[in-house]
Amino acid sequence: MHVPLIVIGGGLSGLAAAIRFARFIPDVLLLEKHSRLGGLNSYYYRNKTLLETGLHAVTNYAAPKDKKAPLNRLLRQLKLNRSRLEIHQQLTSEIHFAGVETLSFSNDFNLLQEQINQKFPGACNGFGDLVGLIESHDPFAPAPFQSARKVLTEKLGDELLIDMLLCPLMYYGSSVANDMDFSQFVIMFRAIFQEGMFRPRGTIKDLLDMLKAHYLSFGGEIRLNSQVKKIMAENSRITGVELADGEVITCDALISTVGHQESLALLGLPEIEEQTPRLGFVESIFQVKPENLSLPSDKTIIFFNSGKRFSYERPEQIVDFNSGVICFPDNFVDSATRDHLEVRSTHLANYHLWKKAADKRENYLAEKEKTARLSLAAIEKIIGNFKDNIVYNDTFTPLTIERFTAKREGAIYGCATKIKNGDIGLDNMFLAGTDQGFLGIVGSMLSGVSMVNQHILPRL
Repeated sequence: MHVPLIVIGGGLSGLAAAIRFARFIPDVLLLEKHSRLGGLNSYYYRNKTLLETGLHAVTNYAAPKDKKAPLNRLLRQLKLNRSRLEIHQQLTSEIHFAGVETLSFSNDFNLLQEQINQKFPGACNGFGDLVGLIESHDPFAPAPFQSARKVLTEKLGDELLIDMLLCPLMYYGSSVANDMDFSQFVIMFRAIFQEGMFRPRGTIKDLLDMLKAHYLSFGGEIRLNSQVKKIMAENSRITGVELADGEVITCDALISTVGHQESLALLGLPEIEEQTPRLGFVESIFQVKPENLSLPSDKTIIFFNSGKRFSYERPEQIVDFNSGVICFPDNFVDSATRDHLEVRSTHLANYHLWKKAADKRENYLAEKEKTARLSLAAIEKIIGNFKDNIVYNDTFTPLTIERFTAKREGAIYGCATKIKNGDIGLDNMFLAGTDQGFLGIVGSMLSGVSMVNQHILPRL
């Protein structure tokens, strides 16, 4: 079998790449090793209920008339009508540092600016300078690592404000411990603070089903349960792939969304030494009955820190409960009412300690139960008690993420070094997704689209 383009990985980046190519040439093959699409943003069933992975909110909200905004550019590239998403904007989100200060933000950037003016008056001018620098910076231009923390220190000088601004951006997009590349900071600052967050109608399954149907309508092909065993190459050029069942499929070009190191392994090439540890996370999902419930109804997401200093690094213990994310997936404008509400908590985790616990299944399950219990205790200090309303809870770990996404060590943001142009030195193979440096749902999908536009369509 021969196709013009193979896309490895059925996550949102791979789906977007395949859709964009299929609009012009329908003979594109999308290969996904698991039984359903989605990758980092997928779903599973427990307690007769669909539970989502990955999706808290979609960043990069934009009004329909903002033609240059990433969201609207993406929809045009995919030939998707915006109305099909039925967008629900966030209410208000919050950065909560216990015993110190809170900052609220929404899809109106003025709110964050007003909060900083009120609570950090000494940093007002510096914050204005920072915003000006962000607006003039091209985050996609090739450039060496530049410390975002250093830039923020020069502009703001207030360590508390710096940590508070970094907290949401790191949790939603940093693969570097206690810092970010400034270009990544700019991407995430625009996506979260300047543009804002939303959810499409329904669940992640509804979004994936819509994208799948849209792709198939252009004539593209999807193969689930199709693990790539090897990427075949001759003289710096990809010739095709060999699947786990031995089938060989040849192609003219290939896009891999499984990660840089993971792609090198499929090529049989030496790995590149990573200078910083990969960062893993655990997430607990609590289903709660709404009767007599006093949880915040006006908050969509809370990014929190309860430690003396905000620490964003691989913890020495199995989970660090001092900081994290609390998400209320039902707290969006005009969200549909459900029988059970959800509270989701996310914390930094140590992959290697989880791996050690998994030597015995009973130990692994005990650690998951303990994690849910301690996470509940940590977030109840912020949002109030709700344990008596919990009807079901589940926790997934870095091992879960590694198993279902192939991301090494379950590191959802990949390795620290990003390849912005997707070029790993082969004539007709390119990276898209996390290790290209595009983050968030809109960003990852634009990553797939951009690789097709820049490298694939001009060559065919």
